[in-house]
Amino acid sequence: MACVEEPPEKHCWVCFATEREDRVAEWVSPCRCKGCTKWIHQACLQRWLDEKQKGNSGGAVSCPQCGTEYRIVFPKLGPLVYFLQQMDSALSRASPFTAAGVVVGTVYWSAVTYGAVTVMQVVGHKKGLDVMERADPLFLLMGLPTIPVMLVLGKMIRWEDYILRLWQRHSSKLQLLLPGIGRPLPRVPADGGNGGDHLSVSRTLCGALIFPSVASLVGRLIFSRVPSSLQRTVLGGIAFVVMKGVLKVYFKQQQYLIQANRHILNYPERVRDGEMEGRSEGEDDTEDSGNE
Repeated sequence: MACVEEPPEKHCWVCFATEREDRVAEWVSPCRCKGCTKWIHQACLQRWLDEKQKGNSGGAVSCPQCGTEYRIVFPKLGPLVYFLQQMDSALSRASPFTAAGVVVGTVYWSAVTYGAVTVMQVVGHKKGLDVMERADPLFLLMGLPTIPVMLVLGKMIRWEDYILRLWQRHSSKLQLLLPGIGRPLPRVPADGGNGGDHLSVSRTLCGALIFPSVASLVGRLIFSRVPSSLQRTVLGGIAFVVMKGVLKVYFKQQQYLIQANRHILNYPERVRDGEMEGRSEGEDDTEDSGNE
């Protein structure tokens, strides 16, 4: 009578328990693996799937050894549960677009408000309100948000750097304007003396948004005799831009000269001799202590 070979004992490749150790556990062979990685406890596989899916119960999971995708089935849902599940899925897909719309709307209406405040600040409170009341609403909704945009774009135009490059290129002709211009420089800085002046988003944004207030303030201080608030603000803005540009060009040119005249000193001989004497005395003391 032929001997019947017994099937190999099942081993769980997650908890390493055998069939003999846990006879009531449910076993499953979910992939093409053979041998010691063929079988796994249903409960161990469920815990492993939870760790891999990380809350996404509908996500596909494959065997880490053979790459076979596990076939996962769920109980049939009732009509109410199915409807709620579809609603939750739709809300999850729509929430990013909704959040983006809220952010865009907030930025847009903030720009509209800023544009309206700027108009009243430049032309005067009463006159600004009168102008906006008479204007077409569509024109206001499209024109007011462009005010902060144009201010930011204008702030990004760095005309001072262009003038500074022309200045440094033709410095021999401008040697009478500032000390150091036209003299031969020991070296030319690798970064042109402007290495630390990078375009900062926060600085550009803040400078652009406060520019109307600064222009209005400068206009009141310097051009107080001008009756028109609009003309006074425009003149104040031009004066502020020119003064700021001149100071910036002067400051950058001085930084350029400081970098060009940088010099490295020799190491002091006295300090070097003192270090050598201290080192020799220390070696002598070490030898004396070793001889003792």
